[in-house]
Amino acid sequence: MTSELPLGQMFVVGFRGCDLDGQHWLCEALDRDRLGGVILFARNVDGSVQNIASPRQLERLVRSLQGAAALPPFIAVDQEGGRVCRLRVGDGFAPSCSAADLGRIGVAATARQSDHLALELAEFGINLNFAPVVDLDLNPDNPIIGRYERSFGTDPLVVADHARAVVEAHHRHGVGCCLKHFPGHGSAGSDSHHGFVDCTDHWQAVELSPYRQMLAEGYSDGIMTAHLVNRRLDPSGLPATLSPPVITGLLRGELGFEGVVFSDDLQMRAISDAWGYIEAVQRAVLAGVDVLVVGNNLAPVENAVTAGIGAIETLLDSGRIDAHHIRRSLARIARFKERIRGEKNGH
Repeated sequence: MTSELPLGQMFVVGFRGCDLDGQHWLCEALDRDRLGGVILFARNVDGSVQNIASPRQLERLVRSLQGAAALPPFIAVDQEGGRVCRLRVGDGFAPSCSAADLGRIGVAATARQSDHLALELAEFGINLNFAPVVDLDLNPDNPIIGRYERSFGTDPLVVADHARAVVEAHHRHGVGCCLKHFPGHGSAGSDSHHGFVDCTDHWQAVELSPYRQMLAEGYSDGIMTAHLVNRRLDPSGLPATLSPPVITGLLRGELGFEGVVFSDDLQMRAISDAWGYIEAVQRAVLAGVDVLVVGNNLAPVENAVTAGIGAIETLLDSGRIDAHHIRRSLARIARFKERIRGEKNGH
């Protein structure tokens, strides 16, 4: 029953290496498993080069990735600007300002920078940017949003204005976007990369406002979930990425989002400390996630794609989820990819 479904499309994975030869495990994942996409990193957690060393090398790598894929893949990066950039100045790429700086300067500056940034991504064949951040800068001590100046500000209308400018610029160059981190990471007091984060006492309903504004205007690219526990939204205490009330109930139901839901990296310790990989994949899919992101940066696993596909097949074969649910996810992914290709070709 499940063999005809290209379940590999539901994964975006990272990998080690600046060049791809035919023996690399990723080639088989892109071809046989019909892997949905890859996420590129400049440096590994130990400081070594992971995927991006220079413009010429990146161009060569992306061509290899595209050539190895049975279906057109997402080639994704986190290129927010400022301190969160995978195409770095030191490696020969264009400089950029942080969201916090742009928030102070104004929307016109965000539009200009985003146009240059998206053009650079498109020139290298990168078609998905995990940006913009629409978290509100509500906690100056936030170690992963505030500290890294990743938020455009505290006012949800201002944040939405800047986010709109980012998305419009990317679309002009055929690059998709992904708002993050739903349902709001800006008020949190700790970092889900390093462990369990409960923002129940700090989260504010206003953190949903940028999403409401963008969706009301027809935004339908991607939204990335946060690995945050918020018992006001899900009393069970599941992090948003694994939470049916947050994803299916709030994001899909109440807010009416019809685009692609991406998980944040399933290897982040807020998930991996409490759930094994197979269970995390299954819980995320059951919650309503369409694409599972596996960075392979914190803990590289070469069988992440095959093991993940097996986890979804088990859900289907056991009746815990029906094929129609999976087909809806695959259709959303296909529509998003088709729209990216159409924008790139000027349609």
